[in-house]
Amino acid sequence: MPSPPSFGRLTVITGPSGVGKGTLVARLLERHPGLWLSVSATTRTPRAGEIEGQHYFFLTRPDFEARVAGGGFLEWAAFAGHLYGTPRGPVEEHLAKGRSVLLEIELEGARQVRRTFPAAFQLLIKPPSLEELERRIRGRGTDGEEAIQKRLARARVELAAEAEFDAVLVNGDLEAALVELERLAGLEPGPSTGS
Repeated sequence: MPSPPSFGRLTVITGPSGVGKGTLVARLLERHPGLWLSVSATTRTPRAGEIEGQHYFFLTRPDFEARVAGGGFLEWAAFAGHLYGTPRGPVEEHLAKGRSVLLEIELEGARQVRRTFPAAFQLLIKPPSLEELERRIRGRGTDGEEAIQKRLARARVELAAEAEFDAVLVNGDLEAALVELERLAGLEPGPSTGS
């Protein structure tokens, strides 16, 4: 009897600003080139150097809204006068080919995905402490005091949602967190080097 087709796994990664999501995802993609990081769609115009299908899928507002009406997004939101969302089609195509997909999104988006794609594995990345998160945000040197306080207030809301997730990963030590992320995402440890 033939074995059933192998489907990839959708892993949703959420966590407060400054927790190191982007760094962990970048390192995971380096170690596992077979993973696919989902590309968002937006109604804003491309910035210099942005490439269609690599940075974003750039859509007109009517096209975006038609796709929303047709269930074409796993999640979407309005931000700063533009619409942003995760197109369902490319995610499902990669999964059907057996390729695992990462989706790095905010809390509200993760909640939408929980409804639109319940099979997704949802992971919250959190800092060792709120004090450490504040130290990291201040260390970036990119935000004024008001923005820092907004980020910390938002972090408290996101961290309070911990029980909603399938797993929680504390990003205290980057290497240890990366190994744990591999395990939680169902990946073999480290790059596949063969022997």
